[in-house]
Amino acid sequence: MQTLSFDHRLKEAAAKIEATLTRLLADACLADEVARPATLLEAMRHGVLNGGKRLRPFLVMESTALFGGGVQAALRVGAALECIHCYSLVHDDLPAMDDDDLRRGQPTVHVAFDEATAILAGDSLLTYAFDIVSAPETDLAADRKVELLLALSRAAGMGGMAGGQALDLAAEKTAPDEQGIITLQAMKTGALIRFACEAGAIIAGANTDDRLLLRRFGEKIGLAFQLADDLLDLTSDAAAMGKATGKDAARGKGTLVALHGQAWAEAKLGDLVKDAATLLAPFGEKATGLIEAARFVANRRN
Repeated sequence: MQTLSFDHRLKEAAAKIEATLTRLLADACLADEVARPATLLEAMRHGVLNGGKRLRPFLVMESTALFGGGVQAALRVGAALECIHCYSLVHDDLPAMDDDDLRRGQPTVHVAFDEATAILAGDSLLTYAFDIVSAPETDLAADRKVELLLALSRAAGMGGMAGGQALDLAAEKTAPDEQGIITLQAMKTGALIRFACEAGAIIAGANTDDRLLLRRFGEKIGLAFQLADDLLDLTSDAAAMGKATGKDAARGKGTLVALHGQAWAEAKLGDLVKDAATLLAPFGEKATGLIEAARFVANRRN
C-alpha cells in the first residue's frame, strides 16, 4: 500500500499539471498563431484534460526538486511531456492501431469526434510539446532547452516511443523473442518514463553522473510500469482500468508475463523497485518521492 502522503503528493502535482495544461489549451491564440479551430481544440482537450494520474509530469517535478531546479520550468516541461503521452494515446486508440473505444473511462477521441480530427489532435499535441519547452515562458537557459528538446525527441521518435509502437504492431504478426519484447517495451513505454526522470537533472543543470543515474532509475521504473501493465491486462477488468483489458492475449502479443508467468513477474517487480531504490540511496530523504513513485508503479491497480 502507498502512504497517504505520497497519494496526496501525487494528486497535488496532478492538479498543478491539470491547471497548467488547461491554461496551455485555452481559446486565446499565442503569438504567430493565426487561429485555434474550435473542434480541433475541443478534441485536444478531450484527449488531455480527462483525469489520469499524471505520473510522467510528477516524475519530472520530483527529479527536478531532487537537484533544486525551478518549479515553474518543471511544470511546463512536465506538461509538454504529458502532451506527447496523450498524443500517443489518441493515435494508439485509432482503428488503424490498437482500435480502442474507451480511454480513462470515456470514449476515445476518434469515437467522440472522428478519425481525421483524432489524427490532427495528436499531431497538434506532439508539435505543441516542443513549443511549450522552447517558448520564452519556460524559464530556462537556451542550452538546457536544447538538451531537453533533443532528449525528448529521441524518447518520442522512431528510436523511442513511436518506434516501439511500430514494433508492437509488428508483434501481432510475428511474436518477438524475449529480447525483442524487452526492446519493444523499453521503446514504447520506457522511453518517456526514462525522459521524465532524466529531465529533472537537465532542468536543474545536474552533473553528467547524476543525469545518467536518473536515466538508469527511469529505465528501471519504465520496465516496472510495463510489467505491472501486462499483469493488469491479465488480471484486471475494463471498469477498474478505464480501458479494454485482455487485448494483448487475444491478439497473440508476446509479453514477459505471458512468457514467464504471473509469479515471476511479481517477483521481478519487487527486484526492480529494490534496484531503483538502491540507485537513489545516495540522495537520502530527498529521493523519497521518487522511490515511492517506483513502488507506486509496481503496485498500482489501474
